[in-house]
Amino acid sequence: QVKLVESGGGLVQPGGSLTLSCEASGFIFSAYVMNWYRQAPGKERELVATIINTGTRKNYADSVKGRFIISRNDSKKTLYLQMSSLKPEDTAVYYCNARPNSYVDGYWGQGTQVTVSS
Repeated sequence: QVKLVESGGGLVQPGGSLTLSCEASGFIFSAYVMNWYRQAPGKERELVATIINTGTRKNYADSVKGRFIISRNDSKKTLYLQMSSLKPEDTAVYYCNARPNSYVDGYWGQGTQVTVSS
């Protein structure tokens, strides 16, 4: 059975920080490209960050560059998203995704809510 379980979301003030985690099981984690997506109310789901299977290459959406850091620990089968200088527009449900290639949808977690508000 495949599982992706996100955690670490919550309420934070603008300018604050949060770190999200995604614990994986049931597949060969080290062989998959991992992604963080987010979806805000009334908005389309957007790709936030990507880390390749070797962990040596990372890509970020322009809206989060310089503020978010994606990382992975293959021994622990866990994906992370370190978020700093948070803005109200970062408010969304954040999802982790595991994808063997760009032509399939892959596996998805249940999501974790991040709310940035004064």
